[in-house]
Amino acid sequence: MDIRDLYLRGLKFRQLLEEELESYDTYDLPLRRRLWLWRHGFLSRSEYVYDLTDDRYRYYLTDFERFVRTPLINGEWNVALTNKLLFHWLMGRFEAHRMGVSGMVRDGRYLPLDSDGSPRGTRDEPPAVATEGLGANGAELSLRGRKTTDAAQRVLERLQSDGRLVLKWIKGGGGENVYLCSQTDDGIRVNGEPKTTAEFESLVEGLHEYLVCEFVEQSEFSSSVYPGTTNTLRVVTMYDETEAEAFVPIAILRVGTDRSGSMDNFSQGGLSAPIDVETGEMGKAVQLRTPTDLVRHAEHPSTGAQIEGVEIPEWPTIRDRLLGIAEENRQLPYVGWDLVLTDDAGGFKIIEGNSYPGMKSLQSHRPLLEDERVREFYRRHGVVRR
Repeated sequence: MDIRDLYLRGLKFRQLLEEELESYDTYDLPLRRRLWLWRHGFLSRSEYVYDLTDDRYRYYLTDFERFVRTPLINGEWNVALTNKLLFHWLMGRFEAHRMGVSGMVRDGRYLPLDSDGSPRGTRDEPPAVATEGLGANGAELSLRGRKTTDAAQRVLERLQSDGRLVLKWIKGGGGENVYLCSQTDDGIRVNGEPKTTAEFESLVEGLHEYLVCEFVEQSEFSSSVYPGTTNTLRVVTMYDETEAEAFVPIAILRVGTDRSGSMDNFSQGGLSAPIDVETGEMGKAVQLRTPTDLVRHAEHPSTGAQIEGVEIPEWPTIRDRLLGIAEENRQLPYVGWDLVLTDDAGGFKIIEGNSYPGMKSLQSHRPLLEDERVREFYRRHGVVRR
């Protein structure tokens, strides 16, 4: 293990401790039970998500193993997943499954990107917007009689043209630092909240290294479960070096609810429905209704749509296409892919890749280490030692 790996482990261990300290008062647990959890590598929150009995806890990937050890699996290639623009470039060979990125906002400036996500110069291009009041560096523009930045104006015009777009921090994860923007007859909304034009411009002006992304329209099936959010598949792939192939150890459908706001995040009250990786049939969805209250739903609690027993349309096609992409990127042996289904014929777009996917929404259904092939993968990469 080199200095970089030691530093990363130390950083992740500190983050693990900080998360436990920040949530300490949320969980009313006897000290003896907390000590038992810590000794076995779990945060207090896991008591309410996993079945941590004396004969079951060994089958769960622990919080320590996930936070501290799994970030090292992809080694130097981690940057391709933690930096969303690099990930976009990496997916260039798979255009049919790649989300569009039109530009990047950096401290008030708009940096345009070509359709393939590569930078392009603008010196010889006619301006796409009015240039009254243009400063020497191109950063200041006049919009309706007041000064604004070129980023604010360009993003606003993009929003008005497309109707919807996503502003996503180049490094964020877990649904944080993401703004879902829409232009309707009633005005602008950001993450469901109304904004005036001036408020939206001010928001954009304050962003640094945010990508301006296509809003991917979800399929009829995904919308039928719950139309209030873009519902995503989280599919984990692992590359088996012994068999020289990628495989899917676990997959879920994440669905928003009236509690989760504009996102489908499990930690915010969204649903996680397990998917049979062979057939695509879903089981009962789980919901963390409060930090200590895990409930199961055969139907969506807001729409009444059936979940348990329903199959993801064309799941084998989706799975096999994604496995092909994973095998083309075998330098990344461990990825948590986030997909939006775009039609009911196996179409999807990849909106993100995660280097050490969270475990709550996955292992709330079953412990990963019950599968010996998964256990062996983690052993080979130094994550588990049992």
